[in-house]
Amino acid sequence: MKKPIKIAIIGGGLAGLTAALHLCKAGFYIQLFEKESYPRHKVCGEYISNEILPYWHSLGIDPFKWGAIAISNFEFTTTTGQPIQTQLPLGGFGISRYTLDFNLAAEVKKAGAKLVRAQVESVFFKEDSFELQVLSGAVYHADFVIGSFGKRSNLDISLSRNFIKTKTPWLGVKAHYLAPVTEDTVSLHNFKGGYCGISKVENDKVNVCYLTHLDAFKASGNLEGFQRNVLEQNPRLKSFFASAAPVFDKPLSISQISFQSKNTVEDHVLMCGDSAGLIHPLCGNGMAMAITGAQILATCIQELVISDWSRSQLEHTYTTRWNKEFNSRLKTGRILQGLLQNETATHYSLQAMRKFPFLMKQIIKSTHGKPASF
Repeated sequence: MKKPIKIAIIGGGLAGLTAALHLCKAGFYIQLFEKESYPRHKVCGEYISNEILPYWHSLGIDPFKWGAIAISNFEFTTTTGQPIQTQLPLGGFGISRYTLDFNLAAEVKKAGAKLVRAQVESVFFKEDSFELQVLSGAVYHADFVIGSFGKRSNLDISLSRNFIKTKTPWLGVKAHYLAPVTEDTVSLHNFKGGYCGISKVENDKVNVCYLTHLDAFKASGNLEGFQRNVLEQNPRLKSFFASAAPVFDKPLSISQISFQSKNTVEDHVLMCGDSAGLIHPLCGNGMAMAITGAQILATCIQELVISDWSRSQLEHTYTTRWNKEFNSRLKTGRILQGLLQNETATHYSLQAMRKFPFLMKQIIKSTHGKPASF
């Protein structure tokens, strides 16, 4: 590559960091903009499918060196605490975003990227290049821009994205605990108005993350009341919280989580991770999707140089490949979300899965990808 192509990546989460590392190693000049410092906690299920390990290994990343916990089994319970268990087809691992993002950022910096701690306020495309202005007023330039700024951002508003115009009723809450749980199991517990995931992460901590409809939350008024009056109506969750000691001073929360369809390209900004599309957390595969999406995009940008694509060819190819990889998973996630909001449908679905155990594995496979070889 005679002259390195300058790429600005807005957002230093899983997708942004993975894309930055991939593209740095491929010889591109990377500026990664992140408004927050590392390490920090995020509202996240903190479970990743093993489908991404071959790709991460190709980039020199091994999460088990950072304390990741191997997970091989899955358990689901209904609102009444009835369980069903199965082995995960691919398996996965648990690791906190606090540890994961911090170490990934260090690898990105080591690879040669320029990390800019700043909040990007606006992005303008003109004369086949981009101008980015940050909160301080400083201006940066780039040949391409990757938007990996998460579920919801001020940039979604400035880019006039369709989904941002609609308020959504979903609230996510996350905290870490010290509690006796089965280390190799990720569990999902249904409650009225939502579902709660529990799994082990590094340093003997247990991550608890739940998604709920705001209507279900409002009746309780606060997180403590919601836990007592709603979550603990599931006997398994009541048993967990009875023996769990909180690590955080208070849980983290995020509102206005949107599961609406999003465009993968907005005004020539290439969207990645949650900025491109968000699968329902009950599928347990949002983190792997962010990483795989970064792989798809970074590979397309490499092919741009090798095959001398136009910008429109890059955008079309990326959109086509993203949709081919994820559209079916997103559709399945929406169907599962609808089922879990209906107690009768959940009951009969559980009975069917008990009678035919392979159904659970098929559902898991339909929301996950296959490991790519490198």
